[in-house]
Amino acid sequence: MQISLHIDKKNLHHAYLLEGDKNEIIPQVFSILEDLNIKTSANPDFYNLDIDSFKIDDARNLKSMTSDRSFSGEATSKKIFLISANSFLLEAQNSLLKVFEEPIENTHFFIVTPSTQIFIPTLLSRFFVIKSESASARQDLMEENTLEAEKFIKLPLVKRIDFLKELLAVDEDEEEGNEKDSPRARALRFLDNLEFVLHKKISKSNHIGLPYVELFKQMFIVRKYLRQPGSSAKSLMESVALGIPEKMI
Repeated sequence: MQISLHIDKKNLHHAYLLEGDKNEIIPQVFSILEDLNIKTSANPDFYNLDIDSFKIDDARNLKSMTSDRSFSGEATSKKIFLISANSFLLEAQNSLLKVFEEPIENTHFFIVTPSTQIFIPTLLSRFFVIKSESASARQDLMEENTLEAEKFIKLPLVKRIDFLKELLAVDEDEEEGNEKDSPRARALRFLDNLEFVLHKKISKSNHIGLPYVELFKQMFIVRKYLRQPGSSAKSLMESVALGIPEKMI
């Protein structure tokens, strides 16, 4: 998909939310900026952040930078923020509401994410959303694969632990070194589905409280350690199971 077909270069929107593969989207954003004669190197008015999870400290830094005037000092100079993250913690999303609620002239955001479903409705409504066809296809597939996660959050704690034992059990016939279907790889896929389901339910209920914030922080930590060789997928995922109150949702 050509993102440029959805962007009016003569009248840039305040904030774009671009859903899809960052490796496909980010080069297109750079190309659009070049067409607008906006430098993407050695330009203090261009901010580029590519991280796994956008947290509260990132949101605070962003708010601080948007309040500063452009370095050039020219009234027509544009400040550009290109941010790519796999997830945006709820605490950070709440902090960003003011940034996108009150647009600043000549300040523009390009937010790249694998899924728009992770955003709370109040924040999502402030974006001009652009979805790629491949992103839509992945979204449909993800929704099909979230049935187990739906069941998981409804289980009592003991049964959640049993669920994880079965999910992460190593098959005796499993090839050694098969990282694609290792317990850690399965845990990461399930964690993605679980986070998707929780975000979706929270968005519908519009209920964001401390338990949710702490839970998503824990999921971020678990995802980080699951990517490290030698980590115990079972122990890490059990900490997630313990973090979801039985009657939380």
